[in-house]
Amino acid sequence: MANHKSSLKRIRANATKRLRNRYQAKTTRTFIKRLRAAEDKKTASDLLPKVISMLDRLAKKNVIHKNKAANNKSKLTKFVNGLA
Repeated sequence: MANHKSSLKRIRANATKRLRNRYQAKTTRTFIKRLRAAEDKKTASDLLPKVISMLDRLAKKNVIHKNKAANNKSKLTKFVNGLA
């Protein structure tokens, strides 16, 4: 167990940030699934900018790798453009 006051504070801060990061990552994955389940182009097109924004935010905060975010955005955009 840590002895310094600052290290105890860091442990608490890291736990809080970890929970926030996990929540945001899980929410993003849920929205990606919702987007992939969309059957009409209008719904998917409305959802795409929100999902892209969420992915960018996760990549900026290093929750996910920037290339993973780029790959996801590319695949989702191709998916939406391919809908009839």
